[in-house]
Amino acid sequence: MSTAVPARPPTRLAADVAKPLPLTEPARLKLAPGLGVRAFYEALAADPGLAEDAVRFLAAALPKREAVWWGLACLRETLPAPFPEPVLRALMAVEKWVKEPAEGTRRAAGAAADEAGYGTPAGCLAAAAFWSGGSLTPANLPPVPPRDDLTALAVAGALLLGAAVEPLKGDATRARYLAVGQLVSGGQLKW
Repeated sequence: MSTAVPARPPTRLAADVAKPLPLTEPARLKLAPGLGVRAFYEALAADPGLAEDAVRFLAAALPKREAVWWGLACLRETLPAPFPEPVLRALMAVEKWVKEPAEGTRRAAGAAADEAGYGTPAGCLAAAAFWSGGSLTPANLPPVPPRDDLTALAVAGALLLGAAVEPLKGDATRARYLAVGQLVSGGQLKW
């Protein structure tokens, strides 16, 4: 009796993940044929001038749930406390969705995004959870799925907005986000 070895998922190339992203020209110049996702991310993260590109790339490279978890871990650590109520509710809704990614928690994150505002880091992150799947329309209407890239765009937006909350600390905040991203992508920081 032979046992079949499960097939490994195909290795993703950095160019495939980066193709739709709004990366800068210096970041795109680091792409090389056959370059893996981790190697490209590490090249971006090593250059402080490409930190925003690294944030955008990692948000797209991670699975949606991990990307939202990364955003939550970062914002909780770097947004100034105490959190206003709408921000706190948005972060709590995101945490519930990360721990239990079900339709009810996804929709609750959408409501929290509306309340906190899409132009805020917490609201943008709650929108990322809401846009992770399901339908954008109310449950009683025909389903309209979100575009597949919306979660990554919203996670990146949440983190870039979060780094801009205290502009003088922006570089250090982005560097911290990338360090946390390394832990999440490496499996060392779990929800």
